[in-house]
Amino acid sequence: MEDNRLTPIEPYQGGQDRTENRAYAQGFAFDLPTGSDPQSIRRRVEALEMILERSMVLPGTNYRIGLDTIVGLVPVVGDIITAAMGSYIVWEARNLGLPKWKLWHMLGRVGFDTAVGAVPLVGDAFDVLYRSNTKNLRTIRKHLDKHHPETRVIDQ
Repeated sequence: MEDNRLTPIEPYQGGQDRTENRAYAQGFAFDLPTGSDPQSIRRRVEALEMILERSMVLPGTNYRIGLDTIVGLVPVVGDIITAAMGSYIVWEARNLGLPKWKLWHMLGRVGFDTAVGAVPLVGDAFDVLYRSNTKNLRTIRKHLDKHHPETRVIDQ
């Protein structure tokens, strides 16, 4: 039986056929489902959270940062882009049927992250420390584990 969980980002290996898969030709590969079932949504949200919050290591430390921190360095536009990507996670949570109060709580986290992140210098330091998308993913996982236990993934 094949494991259909989110596959990690795999760097391009020189021996693979570049014409076979365009993602490998660009250097990275993602295996993201396009379905609307809870398991597909879970995998997409987990992948987006990983990209936004934990996709690279801060040089000289062992602290992980993501696109939320990097794009947030661009004044105004960067904060709008990261708010839109965070709002996509909330939209997927709505598609899963989370209660409205949880959706409002998740939107509050994204709004708080955006508002404080827009402040010059202080907001950039705040983006490194506050991970609204990780907290929103935790809310989605709790909902899925309770209402859709077949999507549960055992972390090793």
